Amino acid sequence: MTQDEKKRAVAEAALEFVESGMVLGVGTGSTTNLFIDALASIRDRLDGAVSSSDASSERLQRVGVRLLSLNEVDRLSLYVDGADEANAQRHLIKGGGGALTREKIVAAASDRFVCIIDDSKRVERLGAFPLPVEVIPMARRQVAAAIQSLGGEPRLREGFITDNGNEILDIHGMQIADAPGLESSLDGVVGVVTNGLFARRPADLLLVGSEQGVERY
Repeated sequence: MTQDEKKRAVAEAALEFVESGMVLGVGTGSTTNLFIDALASIRDRLDGAVSSSDASSERLQRVGVRLLSLNEVDRLSLYVDGADEANAQRHLIKGGGGALTREKIVAAASDRFVCIIDDSKRVERLGAFPLPVEVIPMARRQVAAAIQSLGGEPRLREGFITDNGNEILDIHGMQIADAPGLESSLDGVVGVVTNGLFARRPADLLLVGSEQGVERY
């Protein structure tokens, strides 16, 4: 089974958790794009969706799903999104696509977070994938110095601006033993909007596309 086939299988498996009348939270990325495409077959069952990025919003509209603002709903029953890395505790690194802040907001507003990945994203320890940190542009140098003091190597994501108008520093060279602790430390740095660790609010269920099919954790 190819990586694309694993992604498609896990994206389609997530449809099981979409219930009639639901307002759904939808993330960003290649696996999530396949989930959005799969939603086309059941779009009439949905009341609408809240998206974490402009790119996902455009794709949802193309398949006929009504878009809502998070400010129009009280809570979301379900959030479906991918990840760049996931460990056995369902702690995640997200933000390779640059939508980490909105993803974290939508995840926080959701009762259940189902994360969909292929098995290349499953790791024993987070950190091989560079950890994204969204920063206010004027604070980039100050934030980079704070990251270096934590043992990471920050690199500016060249030529990239988030949907919120900010920059991203990608942290290289960190083996993350305490994901919730590092998430809190980074969020405490003045000038940081948020970081790509989803550990204080991890995924509730991890669906993994593998050679054996779709595995659940």
